[in-house]
Amino acid sequence: MTEHASVRYLVDDVQAAIGFYTGHLGFTLNTSAAPAFADVVRGPLRLLLSGPASSGARATPSGLGGGGNRIHLEVTDLDAEITRLRESGLSFAGEVVSGPGGRQILLTDPAGNFVELFQPAAR
Repeated sequence: MTEHASVRYLVDDVQAAIGFYTGHLGFTLNTSAAPAFADVVRGPLRLLLSGPASSGARATPSGLGGGGNRIHLEVTDLDAEITRLRESGLSFAGEVVSGPGGRQILLTDPAGNFVELFQPAAR
């Protein structure tokens, strides 16, 4: 059995979220009970996509924002990824930010959840 770290994202449209993560970010569909729930996997990350009818969505009090939480995906060529995703019609929340650890940009999924694409600094 493969060990996964699981993260739950609340989404408005499970099918759109499946398409986003599998079509653009290299995840594979593990299970689906759309429109309520699905989970997608990339390496050791299992992303739980919970629609409005899922138990995960009902357990969250209304009115709470997502804050700055996001999943963090490491890439080898950030500029190439940005170009590829823009050519697919996706947009970003802001511009590339550079720091001592590397460069990053935020992408949003169809429900507005953040995905950080990160390229580490050369060592």
